[in-house]
Amino acid sequence: MKRGLPEDPMMRQLVQMARQKMISRRAALLGLGGTAAALSLASCAPASSTLTPAEDLSDSEKVLVWHNWPLYMDGEDDGSYPTLNRFMDQTGITVEYMMEIDDNDTWYAKVKDQLALGADPGFDVACPTNWLVNRMIALGYLQTMDNANMPNKVANLAPAYLGDENDPDRVLSVPYQGIIGGIVYNKKMYKEATGKDAPTTLDDVWAPELKGRVGLISEMRDSVGLTLLSQGVDIKDPASLTEDAFNAAVDFIAAQVSSGQIFNIKGNSYGEDLANGNIIVALAWSGDTTILNYEVGEDRFGFVVPETGSTISSDSFVIPMGSQHKKNAEALINYYYDPVNAAELAAYVNYVTPVVGAKEEMMKTDPALAENPLIFPSEEFLSNVHAFRPLTGQEEQRFATKWQNLLLGA
Repeated sequence: MKRGLPEDPMMRQLVQMARQKMISRRAALLGLGGTAAALSLASCAPASSTLTPAEDLSDSEKVLVWHNWPLYMDGEDDGSYPTLNRFMDQTGITVEYMMEIDDNDTWYAKVKDQLALGADPGFDVACPTNWLVNRMIALGYLQTMDNANMPNKVANLAPAYLGDENDPDRVLSVPYQGIIGGIVYNKKMYKEATGKDAPTTLDDVWAPELKGRVGLISEMRDSVGLTLLSQGVDIKDPASLTEDAFNAAVDFIAAQVSSGQIFNIKGNSYGEDLANGNIIVALAWSGDTTILNYEVGEDRFGFVVPETGSTISSDSFVIPMGSQHKKNAEALINYYYDPVNAAELAAYVNYVTPVVGAKEEMMKTDPALAENPLIFPSEEFLSNVHAFRPLTGQEEQRFATKWQNLLLGA
């Protein structure tokens, strides 16, 4: 029997669009994360009216500095970067690819002063998570992109992304990949420790057999979001995700830290602890599993969506006011919005792509992977992913302070 539509109005619209083949299910999923996770921080600080874009030297300087996350580029395991090297060969633009974003907060702390001055922050393009992107938009730190230089983006950006309240035409931020939060685990070590093939709930993560072998990603909206979902809180609903509920979830995590259940809370470098066996399970991101397996040369790690649901968000390309290579950055974005290139990237990183036509291209090279529900989600999967609700400026400050205090003491 055909499943009914989800009650959430945004989810209903996205599923209807997917059924009508207006967008791929993958694009619908990422659209949900990109739209529902938007933060309006106008109450924290007014947008700057004084910053102006730096002079664009792209015509004479064929260079580009790109800040991105670890485990987020094809060929990262051996440094070959096939799609990125092809871009450089085709365009003559030399890209310095830097895995600088281990955690949104720590990366932003390093670049925010230069961003506020409109000076060169050390990168021309970066891919922070959308809640931070929206803060940067509100503060006036980002250049407006020229669609004329990005015809692939105009043609292939999934319609679900347009109409965002902070960037309705997607000219200040362009989605890079979607992010699904859940449980990453070492298959062999987990079974040896617990006798079970795989975890299915967060209760499995807190099992006494795993004491001292659990990792958490430091991204608040994922680790706290997954915890809240396991406690029956609807993280999309302000009436359910109250400040009291948030504080209770953080206090629960703090208790797991103080008891020794949690080994550590880290940014994207948590993958190192999985790879060297310091931890057996982690609350982390789906796509990292694939690259971790590539790096160790075997199918050592698995990923599961907890029965209580997974978190969803997205990362986006942004160009700071201080970048002097805006046109070069737009060429890079345009390149990754070619469905062929998007499919090749997605086949490696296994994250959700916002590029219409990528699934069809992947069907030509890897039909089995194109049917992977974690990459191209089903309607059933869509009904069990949840975006952390937008926070007010005051909530953002209080929630972040509560979380940072835990991180400092962990």
